[in-house]
Amino acid sequence: MKAAVFQEVGHPLAIQDVPDPTPGEMELVLRVKCCGICGTDLHASSTQGGVPDGCVMGHEFAGEIVEVGKGVPDHFEVGQHATSVPAMGCGRCGDCLSGDVMNCSKIKIIGLGREPGAFAEYVRVGSYETLRLPDSLPWDLGALVEPLAVGLHAVKVADLKPGQNALVLGGGPIGLAVSLWLRFFGLRSVVVSEPTEARRSLAIQLGATGTVLGGDDLAEEFYAHAGGPPDVVFECVGLPGLLGQCIELARPRSKIIVMGLCMAPETIVPAVALAKELNLQFVLAYHKEDFSFTIDLLASGRLNPEAMVTHRVGLGGLPAAFEALRNPTTQCKVLVEV
Repeated sequence: MKAAVFQEVGHPLAIQDVPDPTPGEMELVLRVKCCGICGTDLHASSTQGGVPDGCVMGHEFAGEIVEVGKGVPDHFEVGQHATSVPAMGCGRCGDCLSGDVMNCSKIKIIGLGREPGAFAEYVRVGSYETLRLPDSLPWDLGALVEPLAVGLHAVKVADLKPGQNALVLGGGPIGLAVSLWLRFFGLRSVVVSEPTEARRSLAIQLGATGTVLGGDDLAEEFYAHAGGPPDVVFECVGLPGLLGQCIELARPRSKIIVMGLCMAPETIVPAVALAKELNLQFVLAYHKEDFSFTIDLLASGRLNPEAMVTHRVGLGGLPAAFEALRNPTTQCKVLVEV
């Protein structure tokens, strides 16, 4: 099959012929129909040791079941539409049985290690982690389930109440997913801080009640929109210095939810957070139930993230689109249609 293969840091992905995957016990093979490019892919591929040479990335995908391995439950059949949590756990531990596969001690991550991902014609997945997609759900929405589940998990962890005010730092796909869920769950003000005009416009389409450029005047700009400091700050960028800014911005006894993947050391002044009695919560990934809930809302039409998708490419156009996202202009979510 054809796949986009990571060569080494500083080199673009290469379209190569690689072996077709075969399903082992309790595994399935999907024909990939659509896969999103994620900021984690960009971070990992630019960091020495972030992903191994020869890795096939891609973990936001939807596809059609084409092979069923031994022991797979009868409710999975060839021809069905599906997506999957991009990981394979043991299927027997307490974390796997509760749907928290990302904490399985034997986890194999799809698309960010030795387990090939979905920047390819086919991808192998675990049946424990796979979820059916309605046949009526477009492939592109199926590929958005994973990033939407990231946003949902973070908003659930924040444990907010309707009528509260939120500040979201970063208008990329994850920040936009967060803002979409915040409005869905009834927050009064959802303000997205984003320097790029195109992404500020998308934020308004996807749930934000206001947008700001950020910078030194961010506290005053937020106050002008919401009438007070934020009850929660979501850090969705991952640059050094932002944690300190979040601490300065946050209301006393409020929450900071950290989602941005920062690969560099960070410096904060704990005394400021201490004086405010802030709750600093780091959030990673999702549970399987976040996928299920997202699929249900997409299928019912109650959640509409389509504006998030700004560009589409074929597998052959993936390497150039991937490199362009390192310095984005008008792009938000770029989908690879295989």
